[in-house]
Amino acid sequence: MKGKILLCFLAISYFCVAQAWLPRDQKIRGVNFGGLFIVEPWMMGDEWRSMGCQDYASEFDCVKGLGQAAANAAFQKHWASWITEADITQIKSLGLNTIRIPLGYWINEDLVWEGEYWPQGGFAYLENLCRHATYAGLYIILDLHAAPGAQKPWEAFTGQMAPTAEFYKDHNFERAIQFMEWLTNLAHTNPNFANVGALQLVNEPLQNHDTVQTMLHSYYPNAWRRIRGMEDNLGVIPSNRLHIMMMNGLWGSGDPNEGLQGIDLGYSLYDDHHYVKWTASVPANRNAYMQHSCTNDRGGNSPTIVGEWSLSTADEDGSEFDIKKGDAVAWYRRWWAAQVLSYEKQMGWIFWTWKVNWINGHLEWRWGYQQAYEAGVIPKNPQDAYSYGVCNGIS
Repeated sequence: MKGKILLCFLAISYFCVAQAWLPRDQKIRGVNFGGLFIVEPWMMGDEWRSMGCQDYASEFDCVKGLGQAAANAAFQKHWASWITEADITQIKSLGLNTIRIPLGYWINEDLVWEGEYWPQGGFAYLENLCRHATYAGLYIILDLHAAPGAQKPWEAFTGQMAPTAEFYKDHNFERAIQFMEWLTNLAHTNPNFANVGALQLVNEPLQNHDTVQTMLHSYYPNAWRRIRGMEDNLGVIPSNRLHIMMMNGLWGSGDPNEGLQGIDLGYSLYDDHHYVKWTASVPANRNAYMQHSCTNDRGGNSPTIVGEWSLSTADEDGSEFDIKKGDAVAWYRRWWAAQVLSYEKQMGWIFWTWKVNWINGHLEWRWGYQQAYEAGVIPKNPQDAYSYGVCNGIS
């Protein structure tokens, strides 16, 4: 992995700030840190209950319900324990080279407005996490997963169960751009963020080209200009610029480059989310899943990373896909490998997510890389995917 090209000797490299490069000698192989700075109750029921939030559907609701002081204490305990230095060490030992950290804009507390209810104190935990990841040599993508005003309605990943998506307005675009400028400054000036190499402008916007015209023609180009302007003000040379990441055209929000005429896209990066379980054209049976994963082309905007995917299936507990079946581990290992082969036709992949606890009343390793590894589904070395021959004869 080519992490940051450091301008200092190794002994003092931690105290230096330089630019992270995408690994050119191997594929991106990583995990998301879902559930850390944006808790999604559906995938971490025990954790949510332990925080005292079991009666609430989102972070916003929990903070409002518990009160600021009690919520701060609960969330700070969560941030300190959900993903730790030990997780970073294990991630590195499993042959992974990248982490994607979903963030809510409220982790920069200067951007929070009166009447918004968000946990406080998260930045110190983000900084510590990035310090460990930088020291381990992991490439870091910081993702605006929850945008000001919410980019989608009724989605816990936005931090709130907003009835309407209010992100697509100038005042919320401005807050998001200020968030990007803040992250840009951190990446180039704070040694703890030294391996941050990419910023994602927004996660999973509305899948309606007409609705997101303001995003394509206002937010995206203005965010690009302001990020690059911040880098220019900091004296960052062009070869040390951050990659700027957007959902690719396959997501359904239109061509992300549509409004970027005249902008140098040399350091662009594109995100594709592919959950086969929600692909209606794929029948819910094992053969169809293998056929799809062995032949599906995730190309388009380039370079693309498949930034979210999992082993979850439609009809999860049916006869085809029940994880309690005697051959389940062996079959899911083959399907994992087929997806790896597919996504490494592009720049690589980032699994959703690193860890979960108790989905639908049981340990659901189809959503957690750590749990799937412990179950024997995912091998210690992702390169093993190429040795199984899972796509031989499938075309």
